[in-house]
Amino acid sequence: MKTRLFCALCALPLLCFADGLPDLGDTSQALIPPQQERAIGEQIMQEVRADGSYLDDPEVNDYLNQLGYQLAANSTEPSLGFEFAAINDSAINAFSLPGGFIFVNTGLILLTQSESELASVLGHEIAHATQHHVIRMIAGQKIDSLAALASLALAILAARSNPDMAQAAIIGSQAASIQRQLNFSRDNEREADRLGLTVLQKSGFDAYAMPAFLQRMQKASRLFDSGAVPSYLRTHPVTSERVSDIANRVQNTKFKLVESSLSYYLVRAKIQATQKTRREALAYFDDAVATQKGNQIAQRYGLTLALLRNDQPQRAAETFEPLKNMVTQNPMIATLAGEVRRKNGDDNAELTAFYRSALQNFPQHRALVYNYVDLLLDTGRNADALKLLNTQILAHPDDADLYDRQARTYAAMGDRQREHHALSHAYALIGALNEAVLQLELAKRAGKDFYQLSEIESELKQYREILDALKEEQGK
Repeated sequence: MKTRLFCALCALPLLCFADGLPDLGDTSQALIPPQQERAIGEQIMQEVRADGSYLDDPEVNDYLNQLGYQLAANSTEPSLGFEFAAINDSAINAFSLPGGFIFVNTGLILLTQSESELASVLGHEIAHATQHHVIRMIAGQKIDSLAALASLALAILAARSNPDMAQAAIIGSQAASIQRQLNFSRDNEREADRLGLTVLQKSGFDAYAMPAFLQRMQKASRLFDSGAVPSYLRTHPVTSERVSDIANRVQNTKFKLVESSLSYYLVRAKIQATQKTRREALAYFDDAVATQKGNQIAQRYGLTLALLRNDQPQRAAETFEPLKNMVTQNPMIATLAGEVRRKNGDDNAELTAFYRSALQNFPQHRALVYNYVDLLLDTGRNADALKLLNTQILAHPDDADLYDRQARTYAAMGDRQREHHALSHAYALIGALNEAVLQLELAKRAGKDFYQLSEIESELKQYREILDALKEEQGK
């Protein structure tokens, strides 16, 4: 069963001890070593990726990782191996998994009014991760299975979105123990706020953004009628005490204006342009450009996206044209330029030259890579597509979309064994192990390459052992 997860700057109060209370970080790490904590996070990560709410947008997620890495570098555990991604949900929330996996809801991104405010959220979640809050909760449980530990951590996170699920998700003798631990939410949030604020300041962002955003969250929660308030806000609101605590911590800090990056504004515009209905998005950005509201580069970018969604490529090209002079070096602008040219039927030779030049400037921008590979496949240049994909897979071995395109390339080349093998990697990366096993079995029957067969047999054994362990755990 797929479970939607919610936690956050907010709303997920996990166990922590701070300001004179005993620090259990060392104890939890002794009981559950870092390698196992990472494995728990990876297993939950697969559940999240397989869920329909995961936002599979490379530009949004790459931006979050760029911003997140800048903050994590100034955390108490910069080597944790952080990964950041977005959840397609209008709820104002974010959450942190064991091992450094951090998610932010699109609704929260849109609620922020500056990059410093978004950074304050990520800093708070980074603190949850470096203090190993989830692991502290499950470390004392008598569980000897990785799958069971991951399931327990997942249940704790899921219960935050709906407390009524707690008894169904956390059963048996563990339920009372977990509930007692969840009651330490104020200490937990205070510690995450304090450490998150330090990360924010060390990373060069506006410290006043954290109390400002908390106040906006508090106001947002009051807009709901008592019966309509989301359960996480109803049971764990942003308290006045918490807002005051952070405000007091920054009051002696010298204010400095920190401008938000263009990428921040573009990401917000992209989320609005792609998640509103086609008509709503077009009306919204038409008005924003006409009335000169907000960052005009981002508003024109959003209007171009909305026009493409509304099948108006010629007007999209006209709207996009001024951006060529307004912005010269931004990968998201370059990616949109390629999409506009393709929708307007540009010559394939010109498009190929455009993507070659763009990738020289932004070689690791995955959206550009995807679009160029798609163009190469559409024009029958399979060998060129495969060469580019193989290079990118070396740089991004956990990118399921690259393996999916690699499978399409092998299919076009008639190499069925490698096609199914690549598909198995794509399925495994999103946690669909049964489908991965099926693809490996098809690959095994499709060819006779000894080296490939050896790899396939090894992976089949590994995946089947994992599936058997999961079945055994479910049967307990």
